[in-house]
Amino acid sequence: MLKPHLVYEKKNWQVGKIVCGLDEVGRGCVAGPVVAAAVVFAEGHNPHKDIRDSKTLSAKKREELFEYILVEAFDYGIGLVPASVVDSIGINDSCKKAMHLAVKMLKIKPDCLLIDAISLQSKIPQISLIKGDTICYSISAASIVAKVFRDRIVAGLDNRYPEYGFSSHKGYGTAKHFEAIKKYGYTNEHRQTFLKK
Repeated sequence: MLKPHLVYEKKNWQVGKIVCGLDEVGRGCVAGPVVAAAVVFAEGHNPHKDIRDSKTLSAKKREELFEYILVEAFDYGIGLVPASVVDSIGINDSCKKAMHLAVKMLKIKPDCLLIDAISLQSKIPQISLIKGDTICYSISAASIVAKVFRDRIVAGLDNRYPEYGFSSHKGYGTAKHFEAIKKYGYTNEHRQTFLKK
């Protein structure tokens, strides 16, 4: 398993730049929002040995690291794009919009964006890294923050729509989820453009 590193961060820190990792989650879901996180670590941050791509971590470990990152990060921001907007502008633009919103939430303006496999129209210089969440520490941290934040939102939908089982599938297209859609129909949280079939 690849261990994310601080190579890209250190290159920027060496010339006095503030660098921000960006990642999004929820691209492949049929319900719920797209969420992006922007995470900035201060120069000289001592990396946590367990931070890596959120998809490789247990839910319990993600929760632990989420709390650690929010305390240890120099700054962070979270952007959310609801299902209705995903239906309106498409998933790719929704992911980019969520990332723009996350950066806008930062208290400080970064000098460089490190992004997982997406290029943004932004005046801030950026580096798009294929599989960035597996090789870049700041992007890995952003993936954890975005994942935990989104999972909490979607799990909370059980309070409004208990028959759909959102806390178990988090909006992904599982058999249980599709059975509920067939039985009860769409909610406002469903991406109808993803469910045409």
